[in-house]
Amino acid sequence: MQGVRTMERFRTRTALLALTAASGLLLTACSGGGETGESSKAADRHDYSTGRPAPAEGRDTGERDDRREDPGHLSTFALDVDTASYDYARRALADGRLPDPSTVRPEEFVNSFRQDYDRPDGDGFSVTVDGARTDDEDWSLVRVGLATRTTERTGERPPAALTFVIDVSGSMAEPGRLDLAQKSLSVMTDRLRDDDSVALVTFSDEAETVLPMTRLDGNRDEIQDAVSDLDTQDSTNLGAGVETGYATAVEGLREGATNRVVLISDALANTGDTDADSILERVSGERREHGITLFGVGVGSDYGDALMERLADKGDGHTAYVSDSDEARKVFSEQLPRHVDLTARDAKAQVAFDPETVEEFHLVGYDNRRVADEDFRDDRVDGGEVGPGHTVTALYAVRTEPGAEGHLATATVRWLDPETRDPHEETGDLEADALDDSVWSASRGLRTAAIAAYFADALGHGEGDLPDVPRLDELADHADDLADSTESEEIRGLAEAIDTANRLM
Repeated sequence: MQGVRTMERFRTRTALLALTAASGLLLTACSGGGETGESSKAADRHDYSTGRPAPAEGRDTGERDDRREDPGHLSTFALDVDTASYDYARRALADGRLPDPSTVRPEEFVNSFRQDYDRPDGDGFSVTVDGARTDDEDWSLVRVGLATRTTERTGERPPAALTFVIDVSGSMAEPGRLDLAQKSLSVMTDRLRDDDSVALVTFSDEAETVLPMTRLDGNRDEIQDAVSDLDTQDSTNLGAGVETGYATAVEGLREGATNRVVLISDALANTGDTDADSILERVSGERREHGITLFGVGVGSDYGDALMERLADKGDGHTAYVSDSDEARKVFSEQLPRHVDLTARDAKAQVAFDPETVEEFHLVGYDNRRVADEDFRDDRVDGGEVGPGHTVTALYAVRTEPGAEGHLATATVRWLDPETRDPHEETGDLEADALDDSVWSASRGLRTAAIAAYFADALGHGEGDLPDVPRLDELADHADDLADSTESEEIRGLAEAIDTANRLM
């Protein structure tokens, strides 16, 4: 088949690029052009055989490979707002080494950059679908953008009850680990509201609750002293830390508040239970009954990325990575407040590609977040938890029929109301004639997403899922041009990371 020959050509080119790199010739934001917002509550009126909105629960969607979806069918995944993979890759590059390919998750590179999607008026999501053509035959990049409402004034959110579980093992003595966590917690304590509460749990060989759930009002000095007194000890019994953290969170549970466990660790577990599934199974009752989610913050040049990511995924939460004070400020002063409030639980997305216009398509990344198509409307199946101020971007490589016209794809997002657990859906559509002529002259947001995805593909030794793959030096030029035109510091940081990777390769 022509599609198969095309993908073989992608893989051949990838192999040649790798060979070139080895021989010394070396080689993630913001407008959306798609339609947004029409509710899919009346989805049953659509003809699903044309690849339009998601089919009703139980419809046979056929077999599909985890990485090669059958054209004309569906792609379904749980929403993910993690960013740890990109930040950890930048840390590795800054240290003069390439990141381990197993730690490179393209969706986290893409979602590390600001996107200016339209926002919904209330809880839930807006849906933006746009795309642009590449120079590779009939291949395009299609961007599915989901956005929650903007972060409201701090006083309007529910109070927070945060249990910080802090790694004080010997490895945390390295500069940029426990000391950075202490500075970050100190700043955050000053910024939390009087009606918020915090608890502190530490773990090394064993776990200990050093501060039970304590209101900020009148107790800030006590909390600051507890943070200042933290000191490193011995081994890393992460399992004991998580278990004690959840027990402390349940003991200090506040009705009407947002209850969270925040794990701060290098995740280099070497004592006790070191398996994410087993660790979280021991606290599954607390997680499910009380809806306590886990926010993982990774630190350290040596970092147990796989364990932390698995913990967050299984714990209905998110991960971030910090290596310096700027990143810590962003995580603890900007990201964490967004995780305090929830606008959606168990959020999933499903994209239906039209077989009349689409020959082949591949979701870039989300390998650990794939959901069976028939489980899209099964609300017992876990999705992602998303708060206000978030955007989620999914990038697809799409091969259209030659001269394709008309409907291309419909994206549907489904989520549960955090309070009532009532399900809601929203959809967005893309027509073939809405594709921009070139990804490199498309909107800032689409270009940023493309550069981030191509960068992740290079670092992770991609399998040819992306069309028209540029060399790293060419990608660096695209990033430099975008950083110059936008005067964006985050895009400038991306360009510098690509330059560094190019030199190291």
